[in-house]
Amino acid sequence: MRPKFFVLSAVLLLVAGFATINRHEVRAGEAGPASGYKVLEPIRHGNLTVFPVVAAKSYPTGEFLTLDEGLRSGEVVVTEAGSVQGLIRRNGTPIRHDGAEVNRLVLVNNSKRPLLLLAGEVVSGGKQDRVIGKDRIVPAESDPIDLSVFCVEHGRWVASTQNFGASESLYGSASGSSTGKTSPPPMAIMVQPSVRAKAMADKNQSEVWSEVAKQKDAMTNVVAGAAAETVTVDLGQVTSYAKVNENAVVRLQVDSIAKPMELSYQSLIRQLRDRNAVGVVVAVNGRIIWADIFASTDLLSKYWPKLVRSYASEAIVTRAKEMDVTTKQAEGFLAEMEGRKEMIESEPGVFRHTEVTGDGFKAFELTSLLPKTGFDVHVAKMAE
Repeated sequence: MRPKFFVLSAVLLLVAGFATINRHEVRAGEAGPASGYKVLEPIRHGNLTVFPVVAAKSYPTGEFLTLDEGLRSGEVVVTEAGSVQGLIRRNGTPIRHDGAEVNRLVLVNNSKRPLLLLAGEVVSGGKQDRVIGKDRIVPAESDPIDLSVFCVEHGRWVASTQNFGASESLYGSASGSSTGKTSPPPMAIMVQPSVRAKAMADKNQSEVWSEVAKQKDAMTNVVAGAAAETVTVDLGQVTSYAKVNENAVVRLQVDSIAKPMELSYQSLIRQLRDRNAVGVVVAVNGRIIWADIFASTDLLSKYWPKLVRSYASEAIVTRAKEMDVTTKQAEGFLAEMEGRKEMIESEPGVFRHTEVTGDGFKAFELTSLLPKTGFDVHVAKMAE
């Protein structure tokens, strides 16, 4: 999906551990629009509009393990940096950590499958809840790796659990005992696009904290107006992004948008499986804000439940005069990938992460370099 760019400046090569980071300037306007994708007519609910995206080609992604699958099976362990002293890498080098750090966790993938991590996924527990800051692939049966994260729980620095897990809030109050059905297993929630952007693009902890506080205040105002008089809604002392989303009234509000949208698109995915439904372009109040594109329909299906809730959370707290957004506009947003600057981080033989800065947008591409792959596993694009 990424266009070809011409290098205008020298390449800065920085080696840090196993990672190689290349930064270089590129000339805008050198490449044509993205090809191989088609944007379909939108699904709308309230002020949230989602345009399904189908691809000319799908790729085999069955070997990839998601964070949710790894946490549930226990094959993926995430812990504070200070909790892993004594672990030894396969090359015999001990991992040395002086203690827990806000922007640093340690992850071990004990599975025989490569692990896919997406920026915006929240792991709850430890001394503070954290959000993953960058897409990446972790090899099967990996050595412990330093995981770059941002805190989404300002204030707490007391361990609630030794290891990190998924939030209980993804499926909302509609699931479980009230229906007599078994609730689906918890999944790591995905933060809404405005918070996700601060971690992915700004890469600034203060900006992440500020955006989390802003969205919590906005959600407090929304649920206070929606709650019945007999219901007490107190989010004032809640510091965790995940805990805000676990509030019963918040879940009902998010469900009111997310559930119809989730069911509609899940049905569409089944219908479009032979056409390779791979992603969405997202608009709130008639303004296109985001796109998520995957390498296969199967991968999209795994992430869709939490992605749609993240979009719904954004829609709830973003109130403005609603406008219509067209399929042509969504096509234009997805097609425009010409950039002024490109930054690449690569772990040879595992993955390449590319950040493209263009006029009014940033795009992030995760390319698998594992054997028999060489394709973009996930592409995210945000409007600035």
